[in-house]
Amino acid sequence: MSVEERMIKIISEVLGIEREKITMDAHYVDDFGVESIDTIEMIAAAEEEFDIDIPLEEAEKNTTVGKTIEYLKERLSSQS
Repeated sequence: MSVEERMIKIISEVLGIEREKITMDAHYVDDFGVESIDTIEMIAAAEEEFDIDIPLEEAEKNTTVGKTIEYLKERLSSQS
């Protein structure tokens, strides 16, 4: 499963949003009404799924699904 598919699955499960509604340009707060507890849950799930540590200040910069996926791809490629 790709990074995109894995992260979309996490977003869907944590936020309870249908996968079809999750697009790369979807904004967490504006489109999904994400609150800080949701952000923490998504970070924890992503850290576990991808076996990485994500600093909160970095996670807060990723305001859209696409930015999150780009960040994850960069982090994962730098670890290889």
